[in-house]
Amino acid sequence: MPTAKKAKVPKYCLLKPRGLAYVRIRGHVRYLGKYESPESREAYGRLVAELASQPDLPPAAIPGNVVGLTVVELADAYWQFCQGYYRKKDGTPSGWLDHIQLVLDKHLSGLYGRTPAVDFGPKAFKAVRQRLVDAGNSRPYVNKLMPIVTRCFQWGGEEELIPGSIYQNLKCVKGLKKGRTTAREPAPILPVDEAVVDATLPYLPPIVADMVRFQRLTGCRPGEVCQLRPMDLDRSGEVWQYRPASHKTEHHNRERVIFVGPQAQAVILPYLLRDAATHCFSPAESETRRHVEMRVHRKSKVQPSQRNRKKAHRARAPKESYTKDSYARAIRRGVDKANKAILEDAKEFQIDNPTLLAYWAPNRLRHARATEVRRTYGLEAAQVILGHAKADVTQVYAERDSALAVEVMKTIG
Repeated sequence: MPTAKKAKVPKYCLLKPRGLAYVRIRGHVRYLGKYESPESREAYGRLVAELASQPDLPPAAIPGNVVGLTVVELADAYWQFCQGYYRKKDGTPSGWLDHIQLVLDKHLSGLYGRTPAVDFGPKAFKAVRQRLVDAGNSRPYVNKLMPIVTRCFQWGGEEELIPGSIYQNLKCVKGLKKGRTTAREPAPILPVDEAVVDATLPYLPPIVADMVRFQRLTGCRPGEVCQLRPMDLDRSGEVWQYRPASHKTEHHNRERVIFVGPQAQAVILPYLLRDAATHCFSPAESETRRHVEMRVHRKSKVQPSQRNRKKAHRARAPKESYTKDSYARAIRRGVDKANKAILEDAKEFQIDNPTLLAYWAPNRLRHARATEVRRTYGLEAAQVILGHAKADVTQVYAERDSALAVEVMKTIG
């Protein structure tokens, strides 16, 4: 006579460093409350008893958290999920995690942390949003962050930690409208003037200057120029095609192709004589070049003890590739050097109130390229060059766009 199937007893675990008790049942995580609290122990005993009485119960039917989660507990559980979910193709954490942590820890938990999650409604949602507004954030940025709160409660309903109706209620709240809120409106991002870029280039490190030239010609995003590698370039045609390993819209299953014309090819050609998987633009290489240049222009004799003063284990060694933030900082330092030279010349020639260069970010190069392409070749060409086509575009339309982009970049790239 066959014996009854015995259910495996799930282990009572501690979620570090959040201090929550949880069990994992057939791949589904159930949060029980504060670790070693009487409520969590009672909930654990109830789950074990119900599982033992119905060993063949499907995972979806197993009761979830039978004690009321607070908002901070729900936010902590959702944060654990996000750390594994928001990953790039190469497994590295997505930059979106910084925004999620900001909203969950500082604003949502900071205002309603001890509130039961089932009591969080549209009015509480608006209060968290107003807290973001009062912190000085712009209206578009607030509208960008608040869906994080909505998704947190949606995930809680999906995992049967809270009723799904809470998420439905939060969806009733509309985003902030222009002119209907006290949130500030950001200044529009305008194209950077060509004269400003030309005046900055001589004061940039040679590698950063070439990054600016390449981005200026192709209209790619700052992050895309930073991650350029020889292996990402298809050089079989007259116009090369650069397919970044990671890009902004890859989660929509879209392919990103950057068309590299003859002028941009001439800029990056010296950087292709390296390992195919190595980044073309490297801060470590730029630092090495700077040290060599300093030695060449040194007037005094180099002492034996100073011939190699490189530390074996530096606290902040240069990285092998730029990030969009380090790239922007390098440009800002270049503008500072250019303005310093302008002030010195003004002092020497006794010029009052000299015109200084305004700070500019690398994404403004992209706006400048978009403006030029649109003015000369039309809106469709600008959308193709910059990768702004929608995700549901047909394959025939994409092929026609690619042909148009090749013709455009033959002339201006």
